[in-house]
Amino acid sequence: MRRKFYCKNSVAFVFLLVFFCCISVLIISMLKVPDVDTGNGAMSIYDDTPLKSSGNDKSVGTFGNMMIDMLPEDLAFTVFVPSETAFERDLRLSANDSLVEEKINDTYVVISRVLGFSAIPRVLDTATVPISGEEVSYDSLSGFELFVSKYAGGVLVVNGVKSESVDIKRGKLVVHVMDGVIMDAEFEQSIQPDFDGDD
Repeated sequence: MRRKFYCKNSVAFVFLLVFFCCISVLIISMLKVPDVDTGNGAMSIYDDTPLKSSGNDKSVGTFGNMMIDMLPEDLAFTVFVPSETAFERDLRLSANDSLVEEKINDTYVVISRVLGFSAIPRVLDTATVPISGEEVSYDSLSGFELFVSKYAGGVLVVNGVKSESVDIKRGKLVVHVMDGVIMDAEFEQSIQPDFDGDD
């Protein structure tokens, strides 16, 4: 009879210990702990400055801003955003037609898929890419391999797509506007128009 009492107490003790640990973790996670400032400028590349860009800045555009808004603001990413012309030419998305209520969900699906192919979870500006055409490889968010190279004048080429504008800073994000869409062959095939030949 004494053994049952001991067994019940140990189960109750473990239950209470787990309960208080979970409550402690919950309380600590709800507290907003401020970021630690090292004071030595070691994190200066991640400053929260508003939009700054190089002299050849072109607009990121409506769809580019939609892509950027899908990323968390407090983490460092580099995004190779297609230009508005590239969105229209390669993906058949236009700001007038694709943002209507009937098509907005499809537009978000396409843009989020493009974001997975064209964003890397690190800061990559033109200063960190070696010049001379040597390719540097990075994995995108979706695991798609990106081959980045830099040519004279600071032009970046990513998987054969040239940049129109580089080093646009949006908080911790670095945005490069590209003259094309970075995507894998399967996605490229899925967005191609269907031709029946029975017109």
